[in-house]
Amino acid sequence: MTLRHMLTRSVTQQYPEVRPDLPPRSRGVIALVEENCTSCMLCARECPDWCIYIDSHKETLPAPEGGRPRQRNVLDRFAIDFSLCMYCGICIEVCPFDALFWAPEFEYAEGDIRNLLHEKERLAEWVPSVPVPPRHEPNAEPPKEVAAARRPARGPAAPGAAKPEPSEPTKARPAPEATAASEETKARPARDVRAIRPPGRLPDRASGDEEPPPAPPRDVRSIRPPGRLPDQPADEPVAPESPKPRVPRDVRSIRPPGRLPDQGPAKPPERPNPEGGERPDEEGP
Repeated sequence: MTLRHMLTRSVTQQYPEVRPDLPPRSRGVIALVEENCTSCMLCARECPDWCIYIDSHKETLPAPEGGRPRQRNVLDRFAIDFSLCMYCGICIEVCPFDALFWAPEFEYAEGDIRNLLHEKERLAEWVPSVPVPPRHEPNAEPPKEVAAARRPARGPAAPGAAKPEPSEPTKARPAPEATAASEETKARPARDVRAIRPPGRLPDRASGDEEPPPAPPRDVRSIRPPGRLPDQPADEPVAPESPKPRVPRDVRSIRPPGRLPDQGPAKPPERPNPEGGERPDEEGP
């Protein structure tokens, strides 16, 4: 509270005789412009309270000569239950065709809660009280609708239409170096397409050159697999190898792996004599 409010006497506004001055963006009631609604159902799907009810049907429009008929959605019902609405404004923000607006009216209280369900006829009554949108700032960008209307139409220009003047950078003369380069580019002769060869290929021989002698045929017998010894020339005779005499191998010397070689005849182990002398054999002489 400022000092001015502390030193000024408070005055009570005599409502309803004196109407309050509401801000231009106050959220009073939602108004509907029925002509702009296309029944896209975006507002009903985005509403967090599910308080918007929309019904529509499709209607076929007669086709012009040489065309085909088109279909459009016809709005049958658009209702908002203000007993459930939480005045978030999401439906107004998501509407792509500007069919919903905030109106500053707030005097629509009812004695019965069922009367707070406003149909499209009741919502259309709030449209005249919708305030005019504020003007844009002087240095702000123009609206998208205005920029799209000023954009030139696409397609071939009419015969009497004037060509747009080029901008200042286009009017400037090119530099003399650029002019000389462009003339040199224009004077370049056309390239012979037959001279273009794939990479790695030798250039074609001229028509006046003599053909080189053909390469001698390669001896196919000289081609051998890797690791094989070269073949002997066909002129030298190959002497037959005499077989070497094979020495017979002693079969008894063949033993399984890991086995020790056989020793001589085994001797019985000697037993010590407890009396100190040699112990006679148990068997008789």
